[in-house]
Amino acid sequence: MSKKDFDAVVVGSGPNGLSAAITLQKFGLSVLVVEGKETIGGGMRTAELTLPGFKHDVCSAIHPMAIASPFFADLPLNEHGLELVYAPIEAAHPFDDGTAAALYRSVEKTAKSLGQDEEAYKKLIGSAVESWPKIVKDVLGPLTFPKHPVLMAQFGLDAMQPASWVAKKFQTEKAKGLWGGMTAHSIQPLTNWSSAAIGIVLSAVGHLHGWPIPKGGSQSIANALASYFISMGGEIETNHWIKSIDQLPSSTAVLFDVTPKQLLAIAGQKFSGLYKWQLEKYRYGMGVFKIDWALSEPIPFTAPECREAGTVHLGNTFNEIANGEQTSSDGSHAEKPFVLLSQQSLFDSSRAPKGKHTAWAYCHVPNGSKVDMTAAIENQVERFAPGFKDIILAKNTMNTSEVEAYNPNYIGGDINGGIIDIGQLFTRPALRTSPYRTSAKGIYICSSSTPPGGGVHGMCGYHAAKAVLKDLF
Repeated sequence: MSKKDFDAVVVGSGPNGLSAAITLQKFGLSVLVVEGKETIGGGMRTAELTLPGFKHDVCSAIHPMAIASPFFADLPLNEHGLELVYAPIEAAHPFDDGTAAALYRSVEKTAKSLGQDEEAYKKLIGSAVESWPKIVKDVLGPLTFPKHPVLMAQFGLDAMQPASWVAKKFQTEKAKGLWGGMTAHSIQPLTNWSSAAIGIVLSAVGHLHGWPIPKGGSQSIANALASYFISMGGEIETNHWIKSIDQLPSSTAVLFDVTPKQLLAIAGQKFSGLYKWQLEKYRYGMGVFKIDWALSEPIPFTAPECREAGTVHLGNTFNEIANGEQTSSDGSHAEKPFVLLSQQSLFDSSRAPKGKHTAWAYCHVPNGSKVDMTAAIENQVERFAPGFKDIILAKNTMNTSEVEAYNPNYIGGDINGGIIDIGQLFTRPALRTSPYRTSAKGIYICSSSTPPGGGVHGMCGYHAAKAVLKDLF
């Protein structure tokens, strides 16, 4: 560990740790990033998990929020090796009858494909597309008075509703199913208030920016961020697990890209009784069970739209998805779980040996679950792609404990850094004038446990760094 003093030290090199570090370094401060693992990246890591030559994204895979993020928009990451590729279709949603709904780049094409729900889709998602450029900074930030209050109010009227209520705007199972797959990214019961928000945002962002795939794997995003940070004079040290704040070099500010449970363990002795109590009450959501496959050929989906999509949502009808998510939230395991699947190698040949392919998938399970969901997930893929099991060359599975062991921020397998329901949407991790400040001067939290929550967008770290600059520099 470096012995010199720094203006700021950032613990953790996930997207938010790196975004905080870059924001502070751009201001002219001296910044050190400390990472516990051998490689940087947090949820942005790629490894040969199955067979040699097959590159699998260990955590995040498709990155619509990165391309939509105001923080990423200001960075010349293409000059630091980042190349994004796009599938012809952003996301597809197959049904048992062999058809599929699809999120196309075009709002009009998507809406028209939904038949009698064309106008309902345009009204819900089309209006969000038009408003997004003006409201994005308010949506992806802490609770403040918005710059465009009328537009934010219009967005909030739908976004704050339960996804199950918004589903009633549609008449066809096709439109409802597509909506269900989008909203299930929220990792909570679709009857929860604000569960509609992520479905609206992901759909709108898909139309505006697409759902890009980083060439070579998600690790390339982390590498580009680190390269940019270092080019400005920033420093990174890996292989340093921080168990106590006293291990860190002297600095004016320390920013933690960790969740409340870890923050309490590392620096809890510095906090007030009230703040510690608030962190102890912080709630984590459902976990994930994840599988990576090495394949002999592309997944033989029945619906042609699925063979052109980077992401495929496997869940059939809205009701089936909603029932599965509720089952997992209630502490049980769905027989037919909602499965998020990505097939990056169809559009990025660097992911697998010539002629071979990779696939990435997970389903939601109760937090801390040890149940093996391999068969349930593979049965869901086989359901919409008969013959899938015959093309599997090798696989790697991770239950919630293994997910957390790989990335300690994923408590109980929760990849969102805590449930993002109405009770923790803006008050994560505690009810404070600034969610990024702790009760101890100079100590901040910049992880996905702060607004706006999970996803590779860097906005949690960006806002935390802005709070540091305002308070201390």
